[in-house]
Amino acid sequence: MAVAPSHRVSSGERLNTAATTGPLQQSLRKKGLRLTRQRRVILQVMDNAEQHLDVDQILERAQKINAAVHLVTVYRTIDLLKKHGLIDELDLLHLRGDRHYYETHGPRDHIHVACLRCGKVREFESRLYEQLKEQIARDFQMQVTVSRTEVGGICNECLAGESGKSKASV
Repeated sequence: MAVAPSHRVSSGERLNTAATTGPLQQSLRKKGLRLTRQRRVILQVMDNAEQHLDVDQILERAQKINAAVHLVTVYRTIDLLKKHGLIDELDLLHLRGDRHYYETHGPRDHIHVACLRCGKVREFESRLYEQLKEQIARDFQMQVTVSRTEVGGICNECLAGESGKSKASV
């Protein structure tokens, strides 16, 4: 009896993968690393994230796609991605305690700008930041491979809320 094509798909092979995979899956595949079903779901969550995610958020989103995803697999996948330089681990000024957040590498390094009151985090890219890294590389005669910068303050929305409260209490 001939094996139906559906058996090949369930064994880990995927058809038309270029159209259905994100950058993280493609990077791991190029490196020849094993992509289990759970790992693919975790990578999908991280590729589609529009914000910085912590481990609990990654697990929660992954389990909505596949309830079989386990916390230990999330940690192992994060370690694998960090080891291969595909994601960054951030503490974001410890706005939410000791939680760590993860993001995929973008085309350029950026600065994380966080409101210390509401916790909103934005990303800032600038040619000046790139020039600063180039100057550091020249001055210290080194190749800069990691650059993390965080700036904290109070955003305009929070400042506006403060001024509204002080006017109301007068």
